[in-house]
Amino acid sequence: MRALPSAPVEKVIVTYKSKAAEAGSNTAAKSDTAEKAAKTGEKLSFERRLAGGGALVDLGDSATKQDVTEVMAAFRADPSVASVEPDIRAYAMAVTPNDTDYAKQWDLFEPTGGMNVPAAWDKTTGSGVTVAVIDTGYAAHSDLATNVVSGYDFISTSADARDGNGRDADAKDEGDWNATDNECGTGSKASNSSWHGTHVAGTIGAVTNNTKGIAGIAYNAKVQPVRVLGKCGGSSADIADAITWASGGTVPGVPANATPAKVINLSLGGASATCPSVYQTAINGAVSRGTTVVVAAGNSNANASGFTPANCANVINVASTSREGNRSYYSNFGAIVDVAAPGGETRRSTDTPGTVTTPENGIYSTLNSGATTQSAENFKPYQGTSMAAPHIASLAALLKSAKSTLTPAEIESAIKSNARPLPGTCTGGCGTGIADTAKTVDAVTTTPPAGTVFTNATDVTIADNATVSSSIAVTGRTGNAPAALKVGVDIKHTWRGDLVIDLVAPDGTVRNLKASSSSDSADNVLTTYTVDASSEVANGTWKLQVRDVATGDTGYINSWSLTF
Repeated sequence: MRALPSAPVEKVIVTYKSKAAEAGSNTAAKSDTAEKAAKTGEKLSFERRLAGGGALVDLGDSATKQDVTEVMAAFRADPSVASVEPDIRAYAMAVTPNDTDYAKQWDLFEPTGGMNVPAAWDKTTGSGVTVAVIDTGYAAHSDLATNVVSGYDFISTSADARDGNGRDADAKDEGDWNATDNECGTGSKASNSSWHGTHVAGTIGAVTNNTKGIAGIAYNAKVQPVRVLGKCGGSSADIADAITWASGGTVPGVPANATPAKVINLSLGGASATCPSVYQTAINGAVSRGTTVVVAAGNSNANASGFTPANCANVINVASTSREGNRSYYSNFGAIVDVAAPGGETRRSTDTPGTVTTPENGIYSTLNSGATTQSAENFKPYQGTSMAAPHIASLAALLKSAKSTLTPAEIESAIKSNARPLPGTCTGGCGTGIADTAKTVDAVTTTPPAGTVFTNATDVTIADNATVSSSIAVTGRTGNAPAALKVGVDIKHTWRGDLVIDLVAPDGTVRNLKASSSSDSADNVLTTYTVDASSEVANGTWKLQVRDVATGDTGYINSWSLTF
């Protein structure tokens, strides 16, 4: 707990009884204030009438506690006064946490590369939401322990699990070290254990305001460790079952998850030109159960379309940014990236691989000091899209906690539409920008002054020379659509000039939003069109129709919206 500052009282609020003249007359209230000033010897002035009827009386900035006591006593002694109370100060509750290493967490608060987290803590800290970290498991850590709930070990091969058996209810991280080069395939290198899942978990749910360690972004959420990565990584079969179980689905031979997660973090991946069906089926099932799935884009400085599960549908695909707000030198990129978040750089791109030359620019989180098996807990900076993804998983947890009715599609849309442009550079595509925590939370918790937004964030593939559509069912409106109907469009495509985009009204009327252009070679369509739809009935099924008029470049409708 942190003590609030002690501010002097300079004003009092006087509420008069309803039948008193001062209750309705400012002139009478001013006269009474002058009378009390003469009686107490204080310099009092009537400042204004409050909305609730009370009179605000100013004592001046030199009033002592004794002066305030005397003035309040004088008003209380007046039979026409119902109550008198000091005009006290209130303070924003998003104070700086007292965690000893919070200053190292630039990714939370710095205006250039940070994610504007503290300003959201007044509204939400993640309570009531479980985030599953599908990763290497959990290395016991005192800065995490009270926020960790029981998980599961899904590694089905005993040798890879290193715990003497296959799947079991103990998600303890047994270490993912490799003793020799080529042990995990040609080109693999000997390495120590990473304690990767514990680092990811700390970003999400480290215990906060406990005068030690770091602050978690969603520090009142629960973290559920689900172990899938052991010796030589993990299998897609195990990972898919873990996704299903974590989201509350049924896995043969495994007890039901007592605390299903509403957010899943997948800071893992492998090379694959397509999303394996075993992944896509599991992800679709999780999303259908209301679970948001967040995935790291990958660390190969390549197009994320060649890596999975980053290239699966129905996920939030996260690229990494540096402390300076650039795309991290290692981060994957591309049209399928949805948003970016701080992943840090513990070295510069020109420094020797494997070295740590700029630890202050990494993502600082919970870890373990053991080279192979668990030893003492510690904290260290890491870099990677693996570090960026839990920032977005945390934000998803904050949103779900603040507004429990949000669907995965609505959470994704809110995060993307409220991101800010990278202050630095991103070659290749970093989605809609760096996620802004406070802005996104405000967007879902504040009723807009006008307009209702209807959104469809389900991906629709756009093949060469094909026409596809995505539908939005508008309900609850009266009369016709507005003369300035806003049509928000987010289409991922590697040559947007190939695309013709139309809005199709419920009665079939087609309004063109964008024509094709052979000279427009830029990626993606991310814009809002304004359409005069005042001749159309508002309620009904509206469609975004997209036609690809050329070959060689493909993409998909990522999301679109109508604002009435």
